[in-house]
Amino acid sequence: MSGSEERRNRLLQIGSAAAFLVVAVVLVLIVISANKTSGGDTNLEDVGLVGNQLKGIPQNGLVLGEPSAKVTLYEFGDLKCPVCKAFSEEIVPNVIDSKVRDGEAKIEFKNFTIIDEESTPAGAAAIAAGAQGRGWSFIELFYRNQGPETSSYVTDAFLTEIAKGAGVPDITQWNKDRKSPKTVAEVESTTQEAEKLGFTGTPSFAVEGPGSNGLETLGTPGSSEAIEEAIDAAG
Repeated sequence: MSGSEERRNRLLQIGSAAAFLVVAVVLVLIVISANKTSGGDTNLEDVGLVGNQLKGIPQNGLVLGEPSAKVTLYEFGDLKCPVCKAFSEEIVPNVIDSKVRDGEAKIEFKNFTIIDEESTPAGAAAIAAGAQGRGWSFIELFYRNQGPETSSYVTDAFLTEIAKGAGVPDITQWNKDRKSPKTVAEVESTTQEAEKLGFTGTPSFAVEGPGSNGLETLGTPGSSEAIEEAIDAAG
């Protein structure tokens, strides 16, 4: 068996072991997330929590982690997606603590807008925050203040409060950047990228590193351990 086939089989085993857990885990996480906060208003929750979670970790654009990290974990998400919110609260923090904080891996968020028309301006606002080094702070704070999936809460006022809470230093520039055609086009581009990779839901993950066969898709792993194993395999 060739090295690439062994890599592929190992990742398939990781995915298969976690796959049967995904539906149950997702349902539980949504319930937990819904019970924590109604969200979608300007009384921000968890500003300090997000600050502590990301403290000391470099942010560059929508990348969290040391630029020199040998493995990159890609998360394709929609800021209005309740499952993405659940992952950001219950699964991704473990990966950050175990793999990102020590420089083993970095995480890049890519917008995959599938919920509704408000997903695009939300994603553009995150990119604009990333231009000022506060991209992941914006993403995490947005998730913790996310409103009901079908409600229209992504207003200019809401996004501005998230940006301020995330520590974006120049709100005037952020406002210009988030509305620029270039930024909106980036949201559309990463959405198309996700579709080309065969993803149909959010969040979906992929990994790339010196031990991987290029960019390898993971789908929606059922646990932080499954993601950590994929990072190890790609390292």
